[in-house]
Amino acid sequence: MSQFTHTAEHSASKKEIWDWYNSLGAFRRIMPEWEGIRPMNAGRLVDDDETVFKVGLGPIRMKWIAKHHSVVPGESFADRMMKGPFGAWNHVHEFTTVSDDVTMISDNVEYRLPLHLLTGWTAGFTVLPRMRQMFKYRSTRVTNDLKQIQATSELPRQKVLVSGSTGMIGLQLCAFLETAGHEVHRLLRVSTKLPPDVNSTQVVRWNDRTGEIIEGDMNGFDTIIHLAGAGIGDKRWSKKRKRLIRDSRVIPTENLAKLISKLDSPPKALMCGSAIGFYGERGTEVLDESSSSGNGFLAEICGEWENASKAAEDAGIRVLHLRTGIVVSPLGGALAKLLLPAKLGAGGPVGGGKQMQSWISLDDEVYAIHHLMMNESCSGAFNLTAPNPVNQKQFARVLGRVLRRPGFMPLPGFVIKILFGEMGKKLVLEGQDVRPSRLVDSGYEFTYSDLEMCFRNCLGKMK
Repeated sequence: MSQFTHTAEHSASKKEIWDWYNSLGAFRRIMPEWEGIRPMNAGRLVDDDETVFKVGLGPIRMKWIAKHHSVVPGESFADRMMKGPFGAWNHVHEFTTVSDDVTMISDNVEYRLPLHLLTGWTAGFTVLPRMRQMFKYRSTRVTNDLKQIQATSELPRQKVLVSGSTGMIGLQLCAFLETAGHEVHRLLRVSTKLPPDVNSTQVVRWNDRTGEIIEGDMNGFDTIIHLAGAGIGDKRWSKKRKRLIRDSRVIPTENLAKLISKLDSPPKALMCGSAIGFYGERGTEVLDESSSSGNGFLAEICGEWENASKAAEDAGIRVLHLRTGIVVSPLGGALAKLLLPAKLGAGGPVGGGKQMQSWISLDDEVYAIHHLMMNESCSGAFNLTAPNPVNQKQFARVLGRVLRRPGFMPLPGFVIKILFGEMGKKLVLEGQDVRPSRLVDSGYEFTYSDLEMCFRNCLGKMK
């Protein structure tokens, strides 16, 4: 069979790395963002446990079943493909101590392509480039996760309740919190269905419009992270849609704040989602957390959203407002919508391209939330944006460079207004130059402050 080998050194002990790999969230964390893999079962590191996921092969989505074997706790494990797209696949992971605080991970894969006599010669330009990018991404993700975990390793682990846990940010946040050793529970509406790989026993169900607890208990959590809300950019803004956007944020936040303020054992902290729409359309004005709120629909929604948590603050609970910018990931949001036109060469400037875009990598969004959760001195509003915003024209140019596609087709602003109405005007044609001043002052260090490096990592285009 053909062989592929990848090695990488990490500034961590074998125990730290083993604990990371053996956590509930590791499989979701280690899957490359651009592959679109859908986990179905994340097996623990014991012999005969199975990890199951669906992987895309062009337009076809195939189930991959891998069974763990040859597990030596703290030292090595292997998984063999029982069903999947390869003719054969056996992956051995070995952890070797280099020094007291450095461990080398060796990934050794033996594989055979299907119909190998006919397809084996294609591996050099089909399979191997994809594998190199995947394993480089995995090593980078492990390194970055461990760095964040080590930064708070001396602090007690927390019992955390997360709403919005099935969204793009929520899924990765919960997975990271699990790799960091926290006990993660999910706050769900009755109608919410969890992904099949998620622990369905640690849930609290409620009616978010009335505040009624239907299943579970809200007492005893250290932190509640409230991220739920209807998608702002999912549909055109009719009057009905705008009402849903508002009510899905303000009403549940108000109910949650009142509910936890009356608990026998309330949380120490409530972290509520918000957005940089708080500042409104401000052109090239440089904005930070000390800047005033703006005007317009999004600014009004964000203001109401943040004020809805007042009951918790009045009860002495540490309240934080997470004013998030454009979260960059092919898993969803703005980048997912831009990828196809950009790959077709139609990723030119939109509406002139001068509007500022304050972005943040998905990893930094997750890490910043964890940093603020663990830092008891932090409260109030924090901008979750990278320190180097760009205008839309620069954003498009960098994306084209990473994808190796020309951005030759500008899109006039009136076309956006025709296609998307008010939503397109507010989300695409307007912008803000937002800086994370309070986040940086709190000691947070960004993993991705450069947009091109962020794109290369999440799109599998690393050099």
